[in-house]
Amino acid sequence: MSMKPLEFDRRYGELDQVISAYLGMPAAEEPDKPSEALHAYLRHTWHTRPWALATAEKQIRDYARNPPGRLRLSLGEFYPVPDVGLPESDIQNWLLAVADHIKQSIEDGAAPKPSAPLTHWEWHARFPELGQFLGGWFSQDMPDEFADHEEAVRDYSDSTDPQLVARLIGELHELLALHLDESDCALAVAELGMEVEPPQPCTPGAWLAAVADELGRFRAEYEGPDGAAQYCNHRYW
Repeated sequence: MSMKPLEFDRRYGELDQVISAYLGMPAAEEPDKPSEALHAYLRHTWHTRPWALATAEKQIRDYARNPPGRLRLSLGEFYPVPDVGLPESDIQNWLLAVADHIKQSIEDGAAPKPSAPLTHWEWHARFPELGQFLGGWFSQDMPDEFADHEEAVRDYSDSTDPQLVARLIGELHELLALHLDESDCALAVAELGMEVEPPQPCTPGAWLAAVADELGRFRAEYEGPDGAAQYCNHRYW
């Protein structure tokens, strides 16, 4: 019988976050240097949920010291570590090395400096709503579903909770504040799920700025003289 969500999160919730950071990345910890995947996890978590680091260290160490047998794995009572490119015999030592790096980071108070995300996991962890927007509305099927980019943006705005739209606007401004060059910006939108080119003649960065501007328009509904619903549009700069 699979473990219930509450029990899973208590035992393995943050462990799962750490392991997810390694998907598609090498599990190559050195004694004095975390791998790129772990460095991305540390950077993001230090700046968003620093209290979760101690939980991660404990869950990883507990799991490494008490690895599950095949029966309990088959019953869904333990967290099955995904394939990280290591032989099964090396998993325990690797997990202990990861736990040691996290512990050292906590004890040293060594919060990595803010920077642009460097891994696929970090892009989506830092910009979740932007990933939802680009991956959901600008996949390769976008030309079959919408007449153009403007219609897709309008559909997102009309069908999405205003609080999530506001979150997307914030994430767009945060990404633009990284001041990426256009090649890096193109890489960023691809990492976040965009599979079509921005509308001509826009570069990826210019298009993201235009989307943030369009979504940032305030629409206040009021009743006009004839009783019909009307809108007042204001642009905030």
